[in-house]
Amino acid sequence: MSDNEEIVEEYEEEVEGVEEEEQEDAEEEEEAKPKFKPFIMPNLIPPKIPDGEKVDFDDIHRKRMEKDLMELQTLIEVHFVSRKKEEEELINLKDRIDKRRSERAEQHRIRSEREKERQKRLEDERARKEEEEAKRKAEDDAKKKKTLTSLHFGGYMQKLTEKRSGKRVTEREKKKKILCERRKSLDIENMSQEALKAKAKELWEWMHQLEAEKFELQYQLTSQKYEVCANNQCAEEPRERSSEIVRITAELTIQEVKERPEEVDDPMCAVAYFGATPNCLYTRTSAVIYIPLYQLSYSHPLTKE
Repeated sequence: MSDNEEIVEEYEEEVEGVEEEEQEDAEEEEEAKPKFKPFIMPNLIPPKIPDGEKVDFDDIHRKRMEKDLMELQTLIEVHFVSRKKEEEELINLKDRIDKRRSERAEQHRIRSEREKERQKRLEDERARKEEEEAKRKAEDDAKKKKTLTSLHFGGYMQKLTEKRSGKRVTEREKKKKILCERRKSLDIENMSQEALKAKAKELWEWMHQLEAEKFELQYQLTSQKYEVCANNQCAEEPRERSSEIVRITAELTIQEVKERPEEVDDPMCAVAYFGATPNCLYTRTSAVIYIPLYQLSYSHPLTKE
């Protein structure tokens, strides 16, 4: 009985030592390998050694080895499963990274193209404005040059014409000549008092004469303006009255009109009855004539005032 207890104690010590070694190996593997979900080992109960019988140590060792092999296989399977899962996640992550990288490259390319197009539009707009500005400036310069050339050429031609004709009389010179004739120089330095009085009286009479001529000319201008306005009014009155018409009853019967058809075809009158066409034949009571008002003073065979 004491031998069996010693054997059981030795077996338990060996099992504890093996478990400690396996735990240390597992810790080392966990430190060396990437972490994964812990595997819950089933609680294995050591075989009971029957009392009073012989213990088969080979069988115990074999069972222990089988148990270790099962645990190892389980660990290997768990490891491969976790590794496969990690590889799949890594592949998915790489795919997402590549996809995101390609999307960013495409976005960058699109932004670059848009920026190039914008820069090109700005350059084209700037070039167009510069070209228009240069063209406008060239046109202005050409106009100025043409104006100056025409002025110089016109002045040259005028000088040449005056030189050929032997005269150079302009309106300003005419005015200057007339004023020189009117404005006579006053030599009053050596005049006596009586001569100065006579000169002042002469100038006053001359100024009085000029004022009288000015008044007469202004009155004549006003009269001419009034006559022009009156003539314009007289000319406008027939035009205003030509748009007015008067309704006059016809005095000819159908028989009389047939005898004198040339009077109906006169373009100065228009016969109408309830919207009918002109130059038609009607009875005495229904025929009407529309004639301009300013023609009432003239005698017409189809009209009666």
